[in-house]
Amino acid sequence: MKIECKKINRTLLVKLYGEIDHHFTEDIRDKIDREFNKQGCQNIILDFENVGFMDSSGIGMIIGRYKMAQDKGGKAYAYGLKDNAKRIFDMSGLNKLISCFETKEEAINSI
Repeated sequence: MKIECKKINRTLLVKLYGEIDHHFTEDIRDKIDREFNKQGCQNIILDFENVGFMDSSGIGMIIGRYKMAQDKGGKAYAYGLKDNAKRIFDMSGLNKLISCFETKEEAINSI
């Protein structure tokens, strides 16, 4: 699992690569939290374009990042979800908490 973070104004854009499963969620969480706080961000956008698989352990990781942004008065967004991740978002209700978009531009423009 590889992660790239980029600050855009007060928003942390997180590009995720590979699989989000119980082997990687703790590392993902730690890296995102560290960068979010270091950069002084308020919102978070999760880029799922390069995520091939996500299991239920990703739900907790995502909800935690949603709460982290909410605690700063911000919001969490996601884009580029493939079928597997989209199904988990729908079944778990994540799509009711986190606004999901097709493209990065749509996510950025919604802030």
